Amino acid sequence: MTTTQQEPRPAGREPDDAIASGGSDVPGHARPRRSAGQLLSVLAAVAAAAVAVSAGVALAAGDRRGMVLPLAVVAGAAVGVLAMTRFSGYVILMLAVRPLLDVVKLSGPTAGRADTEQASRLTDPSTMVAVLFLLAAGLWLAAQLRRRGRLRGSPLGWAMLLVGATALVSALGASRPTPSLLEALRIMTVVVMFVVLEQLMPDRAAIRRVLIACYGSLALALLYTVLTSVFGQIPSEVKGEFIRVSGPFSQSTTFGRYLMFLVIFGFAIHRFLARRAQLVLAVLLGLSLIFLMLTNTRSAILGAALGLIVVAVLHRSGRMLATLLIVAVAGVSLLPSVGDRFAQLGQDRSTGGGPTGNTLQWRVGFWAEILPLANRNPVTGIGPNMTQHETPQAKKPHNDLLRAYVETGVAGLLAYLAMLVLILHTARSALRRAPPGSLERGVAVGFAGCAVAFIAVSLGSNVISNVVTLWYFVAFAAAASAIAHGRATTASVAAPASPVRYE
Repeated sequence: MTTTQQEPRPAGREPDDAIASGGSDVPGHARPRRSAGQLLSVLAAVAAAAVAVSAGVALAAGDRRGMVLPLAVVAGAAVGVLAMTRFSGYVILMLAVRPLLDVVKLSGPTAGRADTEQASRLTDPSTMVAVLFLLAAGLWLAAQLRRRGRLRGSPLGWAMLLVGATALVSALGASRPTPSLLEALRIMTVVVMFVVLEQLMPDRAAIRRVLIACYGSLALALLYTVLTSVFGQIPSEVKGEFIRVSGPFSQSTTFGRYLMFLVIFGFAIHRFLARRAQLVLAVLLGLSLIFLMLTNTRSAILGAALGLIVVAVLHRSGRMLATLLIVAVAGVSLLPSVGDRFAQLGQDRSTGGGPTGNTLQWRVGFWAEILPLANRNPVTGIGPNMTQHETPQAKKPHNDLLRAYVETGVAGLLAYLAMLVLILHTARSALRRAPPGSLERGVAVGFAGCAVAFIAVSLGSNVISNVVTLWYFVAFAAAASAIAHGRATTASVAAPASPVRYE
């Protein structure tokens, strides 16, 4: 008879399974295993029940803040765990659901309002998400730097970091540090998103995942707008004599600029997708064009038209140009409010007048009024978001170049100009390196169209304030940067007409 010899066990130590189960020396008797995961599940269930009860009580009492905040805290905790464990998945999730966060915005529209309650903005889910993103991204980037010894970078990334740095420095010297620092934080989320996406897009597969997340967000935004319009009230705002669709956002201008970027880029990549993906994207783009018109945001409509012309020219597509002309004529014919909105450019409007009319004339007068504000501190400016607090009209500059000078000084203006130049340089480099007939070519063309639209619209609007829309712009910029620096090359395509599989 043979015997099995057991290995000696160190004195004072229990076997691993005994530690996990609580230990039991009685043969044939095993204690119930209570792992850390089970304990966390119980605690999560209790917390979810408590939050549900709290939100229900707040809803019954008509307290929107009391209903939203507990849900936001729990969702933030769950997303925080995802950020610490699967950071790339967390970033993809943020890109996919970011537009819907404005549905539960507590502070309401803030454009042009100097009296916005800062406590409301600080407790907005979008602000909490921004803070969480900066913390998680900072830790992740530090870990990547320690592991690899360096981070992927580009001249455009450095220029964006300078824009963020000058905003932070200017905010420290502002007369109202809280709203100014909050605006600088919003700008930094855009900068950090670009830096993070540069690390997360080393190849074509990663670019594809990011683009799917971007157009997943478009699908959710359009679905929300359609469902609320069909089963409830159309999400919109009234400005002057116009009802302007705002979608999941608090403002129609934000919805318009968001659609502007997604439409331009979508038309550029459409021909390089597989058949089913083309059909899905065509539906999304068709709905997007309709809602873009219904936002009645002149800058976004003109920016989209300009960007699409760039796309058509770079693709050498006369069919696309003809389609754009047909869409423009049909839009004005079927939606008379669009034509009426542009007709107002011929009307007079004084500075500080109503919300409609010849806003270009108003802008020119307002720009002359706010320019002397920079004399207080020509080097670092009066601080981000301070123009609306320093003028009787309580309006933002509606010109990002002028805003960079007035609010962040000469230093901020030079950083912003460098960023604009490098945006165009990145688009040009991506166009030169992208293989013909490939998805990379579509990405390069799409970003070129978005870059031209961004610069054109920023000369008469507050584009730099639309953080949610800029997340998608920098996502396209990071994809183009990967192509420009040779990090997303593919094998040459034999036949340009053959679509790249993108499913």
